[in-house]
Amino acid sequence: MDSLKLSISLLILHILFSNLWIIPGNSTKLFREYIGAENQNVRFSDVPINSHVDFHFILSFAIDYTNTSSPRPTNGDFRVYWDTNNLDPYQVLAIKSKSPNVKVSMSLGGDTVNDHYVYFNPTSVSSWVANAIHSITQIVKKYNLDGIDIDYEHFQAGPDTFAECIGRLLFYLKENKIVSFTSIAPYEDDSVQPHYLALWEKYGHLIDYVNFQFYAYPKDTTVNQFLEYFDIQSSNYKGGKILVSLGTDGSGGLSPKNGFFDACNRLNVQGKLHGIFIWSADDSKKANFQYEIQSQDVLASA
Repeated sequence: MDSLKLSISLLILHILFSNLWIIPGNSTKLFREYIGAENQNVRFSDVPINSHVDFHFILSFAIDYTNTSSPRPTNGDFRVYWDTNNLDPYQVLAIKSKSPNVKVSMSLGGDTVNDHYVYFNPTSVSSWVANAIHSITQIVKKYNLDGIDIDYEHFQAGPDTFAECIGRLLFYLKENKIVSFTSIAPYEDDSVQPHYLALWEKYGHLIDYVNFQFYAYPKDTTVNQFLEYFDIQSSNYKGGKILVSLGTDGSGGLSPKNGFFDACNRLNVQGKLHGIFIWSADDSKKANFQYEIQSQDVLASA
C-alpha cells in the first residue's frame, strides 16, 4: 500500500512539473529583430537589449541566388547577403558572450536581391534540399548560429513543392542539431499564404515560431482590426506561436501611434502574446531604436 501511495505521489509530481515546463513563460518574453538587410552599418551592439527578455537577432538574408547585376537562382546553394562588414562571425560571438539571453538566427529568401525579386525556384526537391543542407550547414557553423527563418515571398514552384523542400530541410537541420529553433515569416497574400499553409499542414511540428508580417496589412489598421487579424492567423497556423510585428520602415499595419502596444497588452491579458518582432534594426537606427526598447519593456513586464 505504501509503495502504491509513493508511486501515485511521484506520478502527481511528474504531472505538476511537466505542466510547469510547458506553461508559456519564456516564450511570452521573446523579442526578435531582423538585421543587416539594408547595409545601414548597424551592429548587434547598437541595439538595446533588455536582459529580462529572450532576444533573437535574425540576420537578413541568406539567398540562393548569384550576386550579379542580373541574379540567377542557384537551386539551394545559399550565400550570405547581410552586412558582413558589421555582422561577421566575430560580432556574433561577441554579442552572445556579452548578453547570454541573445541567440542569433538567419533568414532565407527575402524580397529582392540587387533590385530583382527572389523567387523560390528549385530544380527538383531532392537537389534543392541537398544543396540547401550543405550550404546552410556551412553558414551556421561559420557564424555560430542558433536558428533559421524562412522568408520567401515570391514563388515559381507550387505550395506542395515548397512544403517538401522546406519541410525536409527543417527536419534535417533539427534532427542533426544544426539549429535549435526554426521560424517562418508569412503574410496575408493569395500568392504567399498557400505555400506557408501547405508547409504548416505537413511540417508545422518542426516550426517553433510564426513571424507573421502584420505590417503587410494596410497602414490605417485599427486595434480591433489587428486583433481580428491575429485571431485569423492563429486559426490558420493552429497551435503555432504567432508573434506580433511592427515595421519601422514606414510600411503598413498597426502603428504604435494607433495603438500597437495597446493591442499587445490586450493580447497579453488574454494569454495570447507569444512575442514581438520588428522589421528592422536597419530602419530603427535613425530613431535610436525607440520601439525596440518599448517592445522589450512590454514583454519584460508581461
